[in-house]
Amino acid sequence: MLERIRPALRRAPTALAALVLSGCVVYPAAVHRPAAVAPAGVIVPPGVVYVAPGYPAPGVGWIWSYHGRRGWGWHHRQRGWHRGWR
Repeated sequence: MLERIRPALRRAPTALAALVLSGCVVYPAAVHRPAAVAPAGVIVPPGVVYVAPGYPAPGVGWIWSYHGRRGWGWHHRQRGWHRGWR
């Protein structure tokens, strides 16, 4: 009879550990980050991610807009792109 109980006694610590620790395993909660929303007046083309300006407008008449090759930057109707973008 002792021969029948020994295999069960060997598995008991493993079964006990699995039973005790089963409540500790949880799926991590999903992190939801809000999408960046462009302020009113800024036009964001489809498929482009809005990036906020890293510094204030260089002066009056400069508009934060998207350049097809270089990304986001300050643009003036008469002076062109700030910092030499063409």
